[in-house]
Amino acid sequence: MSDVPAAASPRAESPVYDLALVAVFAGLIAAFALAPAIPVGALGVPITLQTFAVALTGMILGPWRGFLATTLYLVAGLAGLPVFAGGAAGLGVLARPSVGYLLSFPAAAALTGFASYALLRRFGPRWYWLFAAGLASSLLLVHPAGIAGLALVARLDVPAAAVVDLAYWPGDVLKNLAAALVAALVHKAFPGLAGRR
Repeated sequence: MSDVPAAASPRAESPVYDLALVAVFAGLIAAFALAPAIPVGALGVPITLQTFAVALTGMILGPWRGFLATTLYLVAGLAGLPVFAGGAAGLGVLARPSVGYLLSFPAAAALTGFASYALLRRFGPRWYWLFAAGLASSLLLVHPAGIAGLALVARLDVPAAAVVDLAYWPGDVLKNLAAALVAALVHKAFPGLAGRR
């Protein structure tokens, strides 16, 4: 039984409420993308906080709203808003070595959200389950897509692209851990978020 009064619980079924969350989290991803990045190697794929924000979006919003928030973020950037890392925008980002990572975001948020909500309903807001959901999404979607993008755009063979990708794993582990800790606190405060929809 929740300690949060029904009126205060965000377990709203309103489409307007859902759209507001989608818009807010799309903006959150953009804000984290514009934080200072750490350059890595000569390929121009920096370490950014985008993947932290994508993982957090999936963990908090669940699969569908997480998918929509990250898709809205991508559409806004491809349409010309400077919301990608370093203030980049437009279709030109599709020719960058980071394209695979970028295009994986909606699917990664959806998978993270699906796994997170399933685990939340079964075990409650335990950060280690959320961390496992985010890390699984990184392993199954973000990094394979990133490797494919590196291979295609940077003209690397797949083993060489996979070696380059290894540089991003330590940061992703830490970012998924941080996202899980934050998301667990949010779900403890607002248990209605993961209610059946």
